[in-house]
Amino acid sequence: MNTINSLLEKIESAKALDFGTIFNESIELFKKTWLQGFLLQLFTIIIMMPVIIILYLPLIGMIIAQQESGYSDPEAFSGLFAGMSILYVLFVIVGIFVLGALTVALNAAFFRIMQKLDYNQAVTTSDFFYFVKGKYLSKIFVLMLASFGIAILAALLCYLPIFYVMIPLSYFSLIYAFNPELSVGEIVKTSFKLGHKKWLLTFGLMIVASILSQIVGFLLCGIGLLFTASFVYHPIYLIYKNSIGFNDTDPIQEIGTLSE
Repeated sequence: MNTINSLLEKIESAKALDFGTIFNESIELFKKTWLQGFLLQLFTIIIMMPVIIILYLPLIGMIIAQQESGYSDPEAFSGLFAGMSILYVLFVIVGIFVLGALTVALNAAFFRIMQKLDYNQAVTTSDFFYFVKGKYLSKIFVLMLASFGIAILAALLCYLPIFYVMIPLSYFSLIYAFNPELSVGEIVKTSFKLGHKKWLLTFGLMIVASILSQIVGFLLCGIGLLFTASFVYHPIYLIYKNSIGFNDTDPIQEIGTLSE
């Protein structure tokens, strides 16, 4: 189990990483994880579907009603939004945050799946729901609120700081995935420490990975994005792996060693 001090020490003493090496390793790892990455996108779409339906259902209903009556009222849209109750708006906002927390839980689980495949271990579909439990979701919800607050604060500061904080924010779910025992404050602190230490490398890899995944996805008639979108997670996973690493000791082996 990693403590906050050991994590910070590992980050501080982490060796310099090569852009090309990490990128090539990301491609090799993606060859093992592309199917699970596709499932991640499908599960994310399924989870967010209720919010999309609730958000657009009144708008769709109004459009259908106008088509049936044959009368187009340009003021209807403004009237619709003005007539929405505060309760409805709050319901939508809470729904977005709750389902957003489930999405973060899936992303964190995907990092654990990625680690298993990286070490040639077996995975199952149920591994995606490792963090979809009360004890994990409550912390994920607070972590998501913290990331939202940091992003809003950065945006209020003339948007320029958002380019800096976007890198530490990208490490939130990754740090949590392998260190769920840490508090939210410790996860934020560790993410900013690693994000600051490897900011330029992470930024460059994420930009290149994002562009490459979109190009390949569009070349595969658009539907390919479901298969390639997860590629952007691989570079930050490998940066974490090579900067902090994992506790690889098997508990059973550890017991055997102690008995000797």
